[in-house]
Amino acid sequence: MNTQFETMKLSKEMMQALGILNYHKPTEVQQKVIPLILEGKNVIGKSQTGSGKTAAFGIPICEMVGWDENQMQALILEPTRELTVQVKQELFHIGRTKRLKVADLFGGFPIDKQIQTLKQKNHIGVGTPGRILDHIERGSLNLSKLKILVIDEADLMLDMGFLEDVERILESVDEAVQILLFSATIGDPLDAFIGRYLHKPERVWIESETESLSIIEQKLYEVNDAEDKYELFLQVLKQENPESAIIFCGTREMVNVLCRMLSRDQIQTGMIHGEIDQQDRIKTIENFRRKKFRFLICTDIAARGIDFEKLSHVFHYDFPTGKETYVHRTGRTGRKGNQGIAICFVTKADQKMRLMTEEFIGYQIPVCTLGETTNEMEKAFYRKQKEKPGFVEAKGAGYKDVILRLSISGGKKSKMRAQDIVGTICSIDGIDVLDIGMIDVRDSLTYVEIGNGKGSLVLDALQEKTIKGKLRKVQATKNMY
Repeated sequence: MNTQFETMKLSKEMMQALGILNYHKPTEVQQKVIPLILEGKNVIGKSQTGSGKTAAFGIPICEMVGWDENQMQALILEPTRELTVQVKQELFHIGRTKRLKVADLFGGFPIDKQIQTLKQKNHIGVGTPGRILDHIERGSLNLSKLKILVIDEADLMLDMGFLEDVERILESVDEAVQILLFSATIGDPLDAFIGRYLHKPERVWIESETESLSIIEQKLYEVNDAEDKYELFLQVLKQENPESAIIFCGTREMVNVLCRMLSRDQIQTGMIHGEIDQQDRIKTIENFRRKKFRFLICTDIAARGIDFEKLSHVFHYDFPTGKETYVHRTGRTGRKGNQGIAICFVTKADQKMRLMTEEFIGYQIPVCTLGETTNEMEKAFYRKQKEKPGFVEAKGAGYKDVILRLSISGGKKSKMRAQDIVGTICSIDGIDVLDIGMIDVRDSLTYVEIGNGKGSLVLDALQEKTIKGKLRKVQATKNMY
């Protein structure tokens, strides 16, 4: 089988986006799923996180969605807010050359602002079931033109009690809508759901997460007394001296405590759990992803789906309370062919779950004993702490050479409309409508993207051209994400 994207008969715009994003060779799930989706078939994909699943449905969705249609054409359901943001960003980048607009819809943000966003042109929506159902019931989300609905991380949806909301959403869309379902595991309850809602689906089964753990080096340290755990963990951390690591705790309180203890020992960390403000959680995840600090302490909120590039270590500071959770946590490292190390700390109270986990994964986790932490190890660890981990550009940074994003003073409050922007820019010599990307009209500012390398030409011309009868302040701004 030829495994290149070129064989999938994708459009010129889509191939350009994949090149900018460095998607050169499809993963196994992408090879198998993309052609089926493009053929309009319902698909069930059983695939572990880190397999390229989001692009597997994101690429064909962006290929099939039309820019001219003002209404939502594709809807992706995610179990958590963090996953919603991550998937929204990936689809935004994939669809950027086609000028597709992606809306994110989840709780924790004012619904009135989301309603205003939905009144503008939106092609794709990504969100949590509860907030999407709220918009449907309010009439603020129009699904009359919907072509594709994706249920992502379906097993987690079931675990979190969202399946009833998902069913109500499915009952509100046309029967002809193409349905795609992706899940790491598929048990009897999910199989029954599939039987009710997916007509003649194509099933694509990829290697299970337990099988993929074999490439990850796993270690176990036994702790006689839970009060001794921190000192043991600290010495292991210094000896391993990770480039970057996620440290999982069992409770929000333990995340707070461990963060304070590491800070006391002059170790910089970030932390996320359910009681932290949503905006702060998103910012912390993005800063960790871009290597602004090395260690992220969290509850199992980050155990599923959230993708971090080249994460060298995972620490189970608190051993998980479910055998599947061990697999999901450990799978944060060793992704996309990279090496990874997972280390767990087991107290007497954890021994029963340890045995259940080892039976589930099919082997015993090797038990280690702590060696001496030498002065050289200690110095090397703190020396690395003082070094900046190394800035990583955001995904989609390649667009900065192709697209220039401009901010224009004036927005809804001054009755600015997208057509006002288009009309003015198209009056510039050498510019036509195909050079204009996404337009985002906000209360007092408007953002517009100019493609095809013509951004500087438009920026210069708008210094002297009026928009809606006034000379506006126009300047280049940072590319989105």
